[in-house]
Amino acid sequence: MSAFFDQLAIQRWDDHRYYHQSRINQTLHLVSAVSFLVAYVFLFIQPAVAALIGWLVGMVTRQSGHFFFEPLGYDQVNQVSNDYKEEIKVGYNLRRKVVLLTIWVASPLMLVLNPSLFGLFEIDTSIAGFIQHTGLIWLALGIGGLIFRTVHLFFIKDVMSGLVWLTKILTDPFNDIVLYYKSPLALLRGEMLDSQHKPSKV
Repeated sequence: MSAFFDQLAIQRWDDHRYYHQSRINQTLHLVSAVSFLVAYVFLFIQPAVAALIGWLVGMVTRQSGHFFFEPLGYDQVNQVSNDYKEEIKVGYNLRRKVVLLTIWVASPLMLVLNPSLFGLFEIDTSIAGFIQHTGLIWLALGIGGLIFRTVHLFFIKDVMSGLVWLTKILTDPFNDIVLYYKSPLALLRGEMLDSQHKPSKV
């Protein structure tokens, strides 16, 4: 069990130091984390609403931080190239995220072409019905994306790496709040990059 938590700490530290140097990105992750916690609650109340919150607020804020505000060139803090970071990324690197987000954006079109989604839904042509069904599709996509990458890691790394990554992803909202709750204030002070970033000693 100790090895599991050691690997979890390493994955979290690598994710933080390599992909969360921008205070804007950290602040967006804080917003994302809070929205995902709200989505977790709605999973037990209205799963479709949970998915809508998770994708439209949680994922949009989280991924826009990565794509638009993180340094994408040579990482001066950690002395590594962006290609290196992308290659060793345990979870979804930027290239994989583009694929996932493209599927997410395109998936509601399936309802336009086939409102019952091949018999999975009762046909509901109202706007509310379309939104409800879209939320359920996005929920399935989110769960499928987690399962796919976890099992993929079983084969390209090992079972523990996959389970550690899955645990990290599911608990990231809690961890991000702990890490980044001060980021908005730092941003208001004009600190664009996290001054506490230092090369890893792990």
